[in-house]
Amino acid sequence: MKKTLIAFLLAATPMFAFAAQEAQLALAEGDFAAQRAEIEEDLADGKTYAEISASDRAKVRETLERISSRLEGVDSIDTLGEPAKVEIFNDQELINTILTQAKADSRLVCDNSRATGSHRRTTKCQTVAERRRRMEADQDHLQRNVMNGIGPANN
Repeated sequence: MKKTLIAFLLAATPMFAFAAQEAQLALAEGDFAAQRAEIEEDLADGKTYAEISASDRAKVRETLERISSRLEGVDSIDTLGEPAKVEIFNDQELINTILTQAKADSRLVCDNSRATGSHRRTTKCQTVAERRRRMEADQDHLQRNVMNGIGPANN
């Protein structure tokens, strides 16, 4: 189940009304509270969004709080004015962007390969973010060696 705030504004925001004609969704404060609780739980479990930075975690929680305060006492998103709908939509998009990237970066990828000079296969598992950091560090190390006259470019 996708744990981000996805569709609750589509029916209420005019520019996205075409995407939600079949699924008219009235947002009650309780519906958002349930979504928020799921997101908070996922942020706290240490697995779902393991690669999210502390600043992004704080930004998500702050934005969730801002949406909650705007929805306090609201039975349906339709009762809000356009400026409030736009602000909530923008907050929703911010949360979706942060959480989608964090979840993608936290995905575990395993590789079963042989080390150079060995016939023995080993399995190594890393998150997507760990693999990216390792690749960037290797590239940086190679560039520094080439610049210092150690690399293959200077043979």
